[in-house]
Order: sequence, then C-alpha cells, then structure tokens
Amino acid sequence: MDKIDRSAALHHDTDKPFKLWMPKRVVFTADAMKEPYGQQIHERITSYNLPVEVAKNNRVTGLRGKDDRETYRIAKNTLAIVNAPPSAMNLRPIPPSADWQYHLAEGCPAHCQYCYLAGSLPGPPAIRVFANLPQILERTKRYQRLGQPVSYEASCYTDPLSLEHLTGGLCESIRFFAEQPFTHLRFVTKFDNVEPLLQLAHNRQTRFRCSLNAEVVAKRLEGGTSGITTRIHALRKMALPKTQGGGGYPVGIVLAPIIPIPEWVIHYSALLDQVSAALNFETDLTFELITHRFTPGSRDTLLSWYPNTSLDFSEDLRSIKRNKFGGQKYVFVKELMKEMRLYFEGEIARRFPKAKILYWT
Repeated sequence: MDKIDRSAALHHDTDKPFKLWMPKRVVFTADAMKEPYGQQIHERITSYNLPVEVAKNNRVTGLRGKDDRETYRIAKNTLAIVNAPPSAMNLRPIPPSADWQYHLAEGCPAHCQYCYLAGSLPGPPAIRVFANLPQILERTKRYQRLGQPVSYEASCYTDPLSLEHLTGGLCESIRFFAEQPFTHLRFVTKFDNVEPLLQLAHNRQTRFRCSLNAEVVAKRLEGGTSGITTRIHALRKMALPKTQGGGGYPVGIVLAPIIPIPEWVIHYSALLDQVSAALNFETDLTFELITHRFTPGSRDTLLSWYPNTSLDFSEDLRSIKRNKFGGQKYVFVKELMKEMRLYFEGEIARRFPKAKILYWT
C-alpha cells in the first residue's frame, strides 16, 4: 500500500466551502431543448454566463483528443444536456444499495483516482444530464409495490449534488418521492452545497449519504471534491432537525473505498472521531462499508487517466473474485478483509450504538 505520513491523520482541512463546478463547455442536444425541464436547465446555466451550444441534432461531438489524457480532460470539462434513451426508463436492480437504479445524469465532475465509473460507461467521461427527467420520475411509479417500501438509488453513475446548482434535478426528485407512499430516494455525495436541500418538504423519504474516507486518502485520491471536514459539516446540517436550522433528513455514511494504508487504524479512527463529534445528537444514521476493488479493465482505464497515481493497483494482498457471468475483480485477501471488518464494525458500534451497518463488501 502507498506510504502516507502518520502526522497527517490528525490534520483536518479548513471549513472553506468547495467552489462549485463550472463546465468549460455546455452542449444541449436538439431534443433536450424541446423539454420543459431542459429549458429550465438552460435558464440556470445561462444565469452563470456559461457558454452554451445548441446542437442541430442529438449527437454530442468534439469529445475526443489526441490521446486518452486529452480526451479525459476535454470530456471532464463538458456538460451535455441530453434526453435519456428509452432503455433508461427500464430500471435495473442495484443490491445491496437499493431496490432500483434511478438516473438523473451520468458522469461526474470529480477526479477520484479509484473511480468506480471507470469502464462502466461507454465513450469519453463527459457529464450527461437528462432533460426528460419528469418522464423518468413518472416511470418509477411502475416499480412501486402496493403497501411495501421500495428504494431508488440516484448515485449509481453520478454525484447528483455536484450538479445541483446547474440543474435543480435533485430538488425535483426529492419533492417527487416525498409524495409517493412507501418510496425512498437515496443518494451519496462528496460535495457540501446542501443549502438548496435544507428547506425541502422531503417527508423523511430521502436519505442523504456522505462519502467519507481517511483525510489523507481523500486529499491524495479525491481531486475536485469538497474536503472531509466540509462534507461532515454538510452531513450535520442535513441531519439536524428543522427546528434547529437543519434539513431533518435520515442520513448515512458511505466509507469507500476502505484502503489499508500504513497505520490505517489511526487514520480511520481520526475520521470516526470527527464524525462522532459532529453527530452529537439523536439521528437516523446508517453505514455502508466498501473496500477498494478493481477489475482489470477499470485498472487500465484509471491508469490511462491518472498515470502518476499513488493508488496501489498491484495484485499483492489481493485475491480474485469472480461473478456468475465470468467477470473478475481484485479484492483484498480474506485475512485482511476479516481484520478490517472486525475493526470497523466494532468501532462503529462503540461510537454510534444506534446506527445500522447496511452491508460490508
């Protein structure tokens, strides 16, 4: 594993809010401009004085550079407003996170060097927002079950909060699901711009989840995201009751990817202590614990994007996990997984005795 200075474990970043992402290029496809929600996005984006292109057709071009690095740079600075294809209306299951995937967008402006989207989405990694969101929302009603709870995950292929200032789609979704009986929306973020969400009437049917990691891991591997301290402050704001100026949401923490860096117990203990200090009140809290893993294909893609990464992609301390379709991924060896699981489950239970650990993977 890569070497990280022990002294950094107790250093926390400042409280300065993260600067909102602004794309260098914005493209609307022809059909997206015909959608009322697409026109709302257009108004939002032009209010920021961003340059806007309206394509004559439904293709987004100009994303390729002379090599993978340049293609990555161009795509990551491009926001495309498009209509989701008909296939997006057929929701897919996403265990153990939720019952069904739900997509506001695909792609993310962050630069995480372990990105789980690498190799999952075809083509250059541009950020695509769906202008036919109202139809996608309406389609989710087909997946509801009479009198039974059903959950929808909005962060499968994007970080919706990272785009909210440009789209407003997350607020639209929270309002929609608040009015649907027995439905629950879930999303996870590495950003802290939660103010637009605090006053929404969510009916406690949306769970705000914050993606956290040891600060030294976040600083080294999570480029273009809010700092750990500001994320935790946002988590506190979302969890506080409305009577105390908060959002009153159920909340969650996604620890991902858990990496056994040198003296990892010290680093992760510092993180859990910081969270415990911030959530010093009664709250509905869950944990999701996800260790670092990668496929051969995602490793190749990530190394083309981040050739100088310090993330260890070697097969030392790894074993191969195969799925029923013949695919494989590299996970940590059984002994190390057991050691880390015992640590996290024990420390979480000690600090947050009423919290639920949803899964370890």
